Amino acid sequence: MMIFFRDKNLRPLKNKVLAGERFSFEDGLTVMNSPDLLGVGALANNVRERMHGDNAYYINNRHINPTNICVASCQFCAFGVKENNPDAYEMTVDQVVESARSHMNGKVSEFHLVGGLHPSWPFDTYVEIIKQLHDNFPDVHLQAFTAVEIDYLTEISGLSIREVLTRLRDVGLGSLPGGGAEIFNPKIRRKICAHKATGERWLEIHRTAHQIGMQTNCTMLYGHIESPEDRIDHFIQLRDLQDETGGFMTFIPLAFHPENTAFHHLPRTTGQLDLRMLAVGRLMLDNIPHIKAFWIMITPKIAQMALSFGADDMDGTVVEEKIIHAAGALTEQETSKNLLIDMIREAGRVPVERDTVYNVVA
Repeated sequence: MMIFFRDKNLRPLKNKVLAGERFSFEDGLTVMNSPDLLGVGALANNVRERMHGDNAYYINNRHINPTNICVASCQFCAFGVKENNPDAYEMTVDQVVESARSHMNGKVSEFHLVGGLHPSWPFDTYVEIIKQLHDNFPDVHLQAFTAVEIDYLTEISGLSIREVLTRLRDVGLGSLPGGGAEIFNPKIRRKICAHKATGERWLEIHRTAHQIGMQTNCTMLYGHIESPEDRIDHFIQLRDLQDETGGFMTFIPLAFHPENTAFHHLPRTTGQLDLRMLAVGRLMLDNIPHIKAFWIMITPKIAQMALSFGADDMDGTVVEEKIIHAAGALTEQETSKNLLIDMIREAGRVPVERDTVYNVVA
C-alpha cells in the first residue's frame, strides 16, 4: 500500500492496517483528529477493499413512518410532535399496508419502518402492522422499530425485551434498524434525549435481538455536542457487543441536521466530517461487515466519495423519507435504482443489488 502521509502520526497505523490489527482508543483518536483526511481515507479504503473488493451494495427499499406523534421530547429531533400539533399524523394499519402497496411495482425487497412513540397505540397495534405487512407481502423483509421503540413497547406491554422481540419476530419482523443509539455518553445523552432509552438499554436490546437470531444494524449520531472521545468510545462499545454476539450487519453514521431542533444554532456537518466518520468507522469496527453511506443524510455526492473512504453500501431507493427531512435535509426523498447504479459505477465501483441481510438479488 503506497500512501504519502502528510500527518506522520498516521504512519504507524499503516502497519496495523496491513497486519489486520485492531485499533485502540488512542489509534481512534489519532485518525479522528488527524488533519490528513486523505491519509485516513486511504487507510480505510484499504480495509474496505480487502473486505469487499470493488463491490458497492444498494437495496430497493421503501421507508414508512407510521406516525410522528411521540411521547418523547428529544432536543435533536424535528420529526416527533405531540397529539395536538397541527402537523401530527397517524396511519391506520390499513393505511400502512396501502402505503407499502403503492410502491410495490419496483420489486421492493425491504420495508423500513420507524416512527414516533405513540401515546395511545397499544402493543397490539404494532404487532398488527407487522403481521399485516408480512401477510400481504411475504417476500419483503421487514426491518422495523428502533431499540428506542422496542424499549417503549416493553413499557406499554409489560413484557420483557425478549418477549416483545419474539412476538414481533413470530408475526414477520425480520431485523432491527440501528436508530436510537445517538451517542452513548450518558452526559451528552441527558442533554439531547433525556427521556429516551439509555445507551446501555440500546445495547441490551440489540444483544437480545442477536441472541434470538435476529440481525440488526447500528448507528451513531454525530455533529452535535459530542466530542471526538465520545465518538471513539461509542465505536468501541459497538465493537465490544459485536465481539460478543456477531449480530450487527452494518454501521451507519448519521449526520446531525439541526434545522427545526433545539440545536438549530449549530452548523450542519461538513463533507470532510461526513467522510471522516465513515472512514474511522471502517477502521474501528473491524468486526462489522458493512459501512453504509446514507445518501439521504450526506448527499449523493458525498456518498459517492465515501465509496473510497471505507463505505461499501449506499443504502437504497428509500422512497418518502420523513424524519431527516423534517430537520431540513435538502436531498430528494427517493432515488431510482438506475441512478444508484450510475452513481456507483461513476465512483469506480461495481454495483451489487442486495436484500436486507446482504443476499445478492439477481
